[in-house]
Amino acid sequence: MNGPEIRVEFAPELLLFVPRARRSGATPAAVDGVSTLGHVVESLGVPLTEVGSLVVDGRTVPPGHIPTAGESVTVRPVDRPQRVPGAPLRFLLDVHLGTLARRLRLLGVDTAYESSDIGDPALAARSAAERRVLLSRDRGLLRRRELWAGAFVYSTRPDDQLHDVLHRFAPDLRPWTRCTACNGLLRAATKDEVADQLESGTQRSYDVFAQCTECGRAYWRGAHHEQLEAIVSRYVP
Repeated sequence: MNGPEIRVEFAPELLLFVPRARRSGATPAAVDGVSTLGHVVESLGVPLTEVGSLVVDGRTVPPGHIPTAGESVTVRPVDRPQRVPGAPLRFLLDVHLGTLARRLRLLGVDTAYESSDIGDPALAARSAAERRVLLSRDRGLLRRRELWAGAFVYSTRPDDQLHDVLHRFAPDLRPWTRCTACNGLLRAATKDEVADQLESGTQRSYDVFAQCTECGRAYWRGAHHEQLEAIVSRYVP
């Protein structure tokens, strides 16, 4: 490597983003006197959404710091639980995280979800417009500058995804209060109010119902309720 360099060492939690050849100790990185430290870190593979602090020669600096030759940089992960200032904590999930979206809604977490691929620019713009934390496994999407806030989803398994998001952000949980289909709030409903959505067997067997205030979908303690209850009971005593 020619030209001025800094040395960058990543916390173990961040090494999965770094090329294998750079995972052992501090790694050299070229600097040009213009690019920010945040840009350098992302060029090495780590989205800034996953960075908690940047320490240069023992002092904490912002991502906008312009590194100079010879500096030693430590990149630390976000603290957990991570606080997101400036708006109520709510999420936006990309098209690949439908199961996670439904489970967050089941727990009463405000979760917007795009069931079709609207493209990275539109997702980032919605995150900014609605001040939602964008959850994604797409590192390129998480590097978009217009994002309001974002977080990488580390696992491909919905159970692990849910556990990680709840551990990282510690949102308030209010199970059974949101529509798992559209994220609207639920209200108690009479059987007559939702009768047009019920088959005859359901009408005979159930008397307690809820209805989404946004899309009108009806809910009751049906065949899948035990599975849903098991998910809720893991996180809400």
